[in-house]
Amino acid sequence: MSAKTDGTGREFIAATRAEFMTPSDQMLGLPQPLLELSTGEGPVTPLPDPAEFEVPALDLWEAIVRRESIREFAREPLSLEELSYLLFATQGVRSVVGGEYTLRTVPSAGARHALETYLLINRVEGVPHGLYRYLALDHRLLEVGRGPLLDQQITAACYHQSFIEESAVTFLWTAVPYRMTWRYGERGYRYLFLDAGHVCQNLYLAAQPIGCGVCAIGAFDDEAINRVLGLDEEQFLVYVAAVGRRRAH
Repeated sequence: MSAKTDGTGREFIAATRAEFMTPSDQMLGLPQPLLELSTGEGPVTPLPDPAEFEVPALDLWEAIVRRESIREFAREPLSLEELSYLLFATQGVRSVVGGEYTLRTVPSAGARHALETYLLINRVEGVPHGLYRYLALDHRLLEVGRGPLLDQQITAACYHQSFIEESAVTFLWTAVPYRMTWRYGERGYRYLFLDAGHVCQNLYLAAQPIGCGVCAIGAFDDEAINRVLGLDEEQFLVYVAAVGRRRAH
Protein backbone atom coordinates (compact mmCIF):
# COMPACT_ATOMS: atom_id res chain seq x y z
CA MET A 1 0.00 0.00 0.00
CA SER A 2 1.47 3.37 -0.99
CA ALA A 3 1.69 6.21 1.50
CA LYS A 4 -0.98 8.87 1.31
CA THR A 5 0.38 11.89 -0.54
CA ASP A 6 -2.36 14.45 -0.01
CA GLY A 7 -3.58 16.27 3.09
CA THR A 8 -2.94 19.61 4.76
CA GLY A 9 0.26 18.54 6.48
CA ARG A 10 1.91 17.34 3.30
CA GLU A 11 0.73 20.44 1.46
CA PHE A 12 2.37 22.59 4.11
CA ILE A 13 5.69 20.74 3.85
CA ALA A 14 5.61 20.94 0.07
CA ALA A 15 4.66 24.62 -0.04
CA THR A 16 7.39 25.66 2.41
CA ARG A 17 10.27 23.93 0.61
CA ALA A 18 13.27 26.20 0.34
CA GLU A 19 13.19 26.42 -3.45
CA PHE A 20 9.70 27.97 -3.33
CA MET A 21 10.63 30.81 -1.02
CA THR A 22 10.15 34.37 -2.22
CA PRO A 23 12.16 37.33 -0.82
CA SER A 24 11.37 37.88 2.85
CA ASP A 25 10.45 41.23 4.36
CA GLN A 26 13.97 41.48 5.75
CA MET A 27 15.35 41.10 2.21
CA LEU A 28 12.94 43.80 1.06
CA GLY A 29 14.28 46.20 3.68
CA LEU A 30 11.19 46.34 5.88
CA PRO A 31 11.74 47.10 9.58
CA GLN A 32 11.97 44.11 11.88
CA PRO A 33 9.28 43.42 14.51
CA LEU A 34 9.84 44.06 18.19
CA LEU A 35 11.97 41.57 20.11
CA GLU A 36 9.15 41.14 22.63
CA LEU A 37 5.48 42.00 22.83
CA SER A 38 4.78 45.35 24.44
CA THR A 39 4.35 45.28 28.19
CA GLY A 40 0.79 46.55 28.21
CA GLU A 41 -1.10 47.16 31.43
CA GLY A 42 -1.10 45.07 34.56
CA PRO A 43 0.95 44.58 37.72
CA VAL A 44 4.56 43.55 37.14
CA THR A 45 6.50 41.29 39.51
CA PRO A 46 10.32 41.37 39.47
CA LEU A 47 11.91 37.94 39.54
CA PRO A 48 14.94 36.95 41.63
CA ASP A 49 18.30 36.89 39.87
CA PRO A 50 18.64 33.33 38.51
CA ALA A 51 22.42 33.56 38.81
CA GLU A 52 22.01 33.61 42.59
CA PHE A 53 19.92 30.44 42.67
CA GLU A 54 21.96 27.40 43.70
CA VAL A 55 20.85 24.54 41.50
CA PRO A 56 21.28 21.16 43.21
CA ALA A 57 23.92 19.09 41.46
CA LEU A 58 22.67 16.56 38.92
CA ASP A 59 24.79 14.89 36.26
CA LEU A 60 23.59 15.84 32.76
CA TRP A 61 23.68 12.23 31.55
CA GLU A 62 21.57 11.16 34.50
CA ALA A 63 19.07 13.93 33.76
CA ILE A 64 18.82 12.80 30.16
CA VAL A 65 18.34 9.09 30.83
CA ARG A 66 15.87 9.77 33.65
CA ARG A 67 13.74 12.18 31.62
CA GLU A 68 10.07 11.21 31.66
CA SER A 69 6.66 12.83 31.62
CA ILE A 70 5.02 13.20 35.04
CA ARG A 71 1.26 13.59 35.34
CA GLU A 72 0.83 13.42 39.11
CA PHE A 73 2.09 16.26 41.28
CA ALA A 74 2.43 16.91 44.99
CA ARG A 75 0.62 19.90 46.50
CA GLU A 76 3.83 21.61 47.63
CA PRO A 77 4.31 24.99 45.91
CA LEU A 78 7.33 26.18 43.97
CA SER A 79 9.33 29.07 45.32
CA LEU A 80 9.64 32.27 43.31
CA GLU A 81 13.38 31.56 43.02
CA GLU A 82 12.64 28.18 41.43
CA LEU A 83 10.19 29.69 38.97
CA SER A 84 12.75 32.35 38.07
CA TYR A 85 15.30 29.62 37.42
CA LEU A 86 12.91 27.62 35.19
CA LEU A 87 11.98 30.71 33.19
CA PHE A 88 15.59 31.65 32.64
CA ALA A 89 16.45 28.07 31.66
CA THR A 90 13.75 28.09 28.98
CA GLN A 91 13.71 31.64 27.59
CA GLY A 92 16.32 33.59 29.55
CA VAL A 93 18.02 36.46 27.71
CA ARG A 94 21.80 36.36 28.06
CA SER A 95 22.34 39.48 25.98
CA VAL A 96 20.67 41.84 23.50
CA VAL A 97 22.87 42.45 20.47
CA GLY A 98 22.60 45.89 18.94
CA GLY A 99 18.91 46.04 19.70
CA GLU A 100 18.43 43.66 16.77
CA TYR A 101 18.39 40.18 18.28
CA THR A 102 18.76 38.33 21.56
CA LEU A 103 21.03 35.51 22.66
CA ARG A 104 19.17 33.21 25.01
CA THR A 105 19.52 29.94 26.89
CA VAL A 106 17.90 28.03 24.01
CA PRO A 107 18.63 28.00 20.27
CA SER A 108 16.33 29.67 17.76
CA ALA A 109 16.46 29.94 13.98
CA GLY A 110 18.39 33.10 13.17
CA ALA A 111 18.15 34.12 16.84
CA ARG A 112 14.62 35.28 16.07
CA HIS A 113 13.13 33.86 19.30
CA ALA A 114 9.54 34.19 18.18
CA LEU A 115 8.03 32.58 21.29
CA GLU A 116 6.31 34.23 24.24
CA THR A 117 5.84 32.46 27.58
CA TYR A 118 2.51 32.59 29.39
CA LEU A 119 2.09 30.97 32.79
CA LEU A 120 -0.93 29.58 34.58
CA ILE A 121 0.27 29.92 38.17
CA ASN A 122 -1.57 27.76 40.67
CA ARG A 123 0.94 27.39 43.50
CA VAL A 124 4.02 29.61 43.53
CA GLU A 125 5.01 31.27 46.78
CA GLY A 126 4.28 34.99 46.79
CA VAL A 127 2.43 35.00 43.46
CA PRO A 128 -1.39 35.04 43.39
CA HIS A 129 -3.20 32.44 41.32
CA GLY A 130 -3.62 33.77 37.80
CA LEU A 131 -2.38 34.08 34.24
CA TYR A 132 0.96 35.81 33.64
CA ARG A 133 3.35 36.57 30.79
CA TYR A 134 7.10 36.34 31.18
CA LEU A 135 8.88 39.56 30.18
CA ALA A 136 12.14 37.93 29.16
CA LEU A 137 14.06 41.12 28.33
CA ASP A 138 13.71 42.40 31.91
CA HIS A 139 13.16 39.03 33.65
CA ARG A 140 9.82 40.00 35.16
CA LEU A 141 6.26 38.67 35.33
CA LEU A 142 3.32 40.62 33.92
CA GLU A 143 -0.11 39.79 35.32
CA VAL A 144 -2.46 39.13 32.41
CA GLY A 145 -5.58 37.86 34.14
CA ARG A 146 -7.05 36.69 37.44
CA GLY A 147 -10.06 34.61 38.24
CA PRO A 148 -11.00 31.46 40.15
CA LEU A 149 -11.91 29.55 36.99
CA LEU A 150 -8.76 30.17 34.94
CA ASP A 151 -7.24 26.78 35.69
CA GLN A 152 -10.52 25.06 34.82
CA GLN A 153 -10.83 26.99 31.55
CA ILE A 154 -7.29 26.17 30.46
CA THR A 155 -7.75 22.53 31.49
CA ALA A 156 -10.98 22.32 29.48
CA ALA A 157 -9.26 23.88 26.45
CA CYS A 158 -6.59 21.17 26.76
CA TYR A 159 -9.27 18.49 26.48
CA HIS A 160 -9.72 18.15 30.25
CA GLN A 161 -6.24 16.89 31.09
CA SER A 162 -6.78 17.25 34.82
CA PHE A 163 -3.14 17.34 35.88
CA ILE A 164 -3.02 20.95 34.63
CA GLU A 165 -5.19 21.94 37.60
CA GLU A 166 -2.90 19.94 39.88
CA SER A 167 0.29 21.55 38.58
CA ALA A 168 2.15 24.26 40.47
CA VAL A 169 2.57 26.16 37.20
CA THR A 170 1.75 25.42 33.59
CA PHE A 171 3.86 26.95 30.82
CA LEU A 172 2.02 28.02 27.67
CA TRP A 173 4.23 29.02 24.75
CA THR A 174 2.78 31.14 22.00
CA ALA A 175 4.33 32.00 18.66
CA VAL A 176 4.50 35.47 17.18
CA PRO A 177 5.01 34.29 13.59
CA TYR A 178 6.02 37.59 11.99
CA ARG A 179 9.05 37.73 14.25
CA MET A 180 10.22 34.62 12.36
CA THR A 181 8.68 35.07 8.91
CA TRP A 182 10.13 38.59 8.65
CA ARG A 183 13.44 36.83 8.00
CA TYR A 184 12.41 33.46 6.55
CA GLY A 185 9.06 34.01 4.89
CA GLU A 186 6.54 31.19 5.01
CA ARG A 187 9.28 28.65 5.72
CA GLY A 188 9.65 30.34 9.10
CA TYR A 189 6.49 28.59 10.29
CA ARG A 190 8.48 25.35 10.35
CA TYR A 191 11.02 26.89 12.71
CA LEU A 192 8.42 28.00 15.26
CA PHE A 193 7.70 24.41 16.22
CA LEU A 194 11.37 23.43 16.25
CA ASP A 195 12.04 26.30 18.66
CA ALA A 196 9.20 25.16 20.93
CA GLY A 197 10.80 21.72 21.16
CA HIS A 198 14.12 23.21 22.24
CA VAL A 199 12.40 25.23 24.96
CA CYS A 200 10.35 22.36 26.37
CA GLN A 201 13.31 19.99 26.52
CA ASN A 202 15.21 22.59 28.56
CA LEU A 203 12.24 22.69 30.93
CA TYR A 204 12.32 18.92 31.36
CA LEU A 205 16.03 18.91 32.15
CA ALA A 206 15.98 22.00 34.37
CA ALA A 207 13.07 20.71 36.46
CA GLN A 208 14.78 17.52 37.58
CA PRO A 209 17.42 18.94 39.96
CA ILE A 210 14.76 20.83 41.93
CA GLY A 211 12.56 17.78 42.41
CA CYS A 212 9.94 18.70 39.82
CA GLY A 213 8.30 16.80 37.02
CA VAL A 214 7.02 18.00 33.66
CA CYS A 215 4.43 16.82 31.18
CA ALA A 216 4.40 18.37 27.70
CA ILE A 217 1.00 18.82 26.06
CA GLY A 218 0.32 19.15 22.37
CA ALA A 219 -3.40 18.34 22.49
CA PHE A 220 -5.56 21.44 22.84
CA ASP A 221 -8.49 23.19 21.22
CA ASP A 222 -6.69 26.01 19.38
CA GLU A 223 -9.58 28.44 19.25
CA ALA A 224 -10.60 27.84 22.86
CA ILE A 225 -7.11 28.19 24.34
CA ASN A 226 -6.28 31.27 22.28
CA ARG A 227 -9.50 32.83 23.54
CA VAL A 228 -8.73 32.03 27.19
CA LEU A 229 -5.26 33.55 26.81
CA GLY A 230 -6.72 36.64 25.15
CA LEU A 231 -4.55 36.28 22.06
CA ASP A 232 -5.05 38.39 18.96
CA GLU A 233 -4.43 37.29 15.38
CA GLU A 234 -0.73 38.11 15.68
CA GLN A 235 0.06 35.08 17.85
CA PHE A 236 -1.16 31.57 18.62
CA LEU A 237 -0.43 28.79 21.10
CA VAL A 238 2.07 26.14 20.00
CA TYR A 239 2.93 24.10 23.12
CA VAL A 240 1.99 23.57 26.77
CA ALA A 241 3.81 21.95 29.70
CA ALA A 242 2.59 21.34 33.24
CA VAL A 243 5.14 21.49 36.07
CA GLY A 244 4.91 20.45 39.70
CA ARG A 245 6.67 18.77 42.58
CA ARG A 246 7.19 15.09 42.17
CA ARG A 247 5.19 12.96 44.57
CA ALA A 248 7.18 11.01 47.14
CA HIS A 249 7.17 7.26 46.56
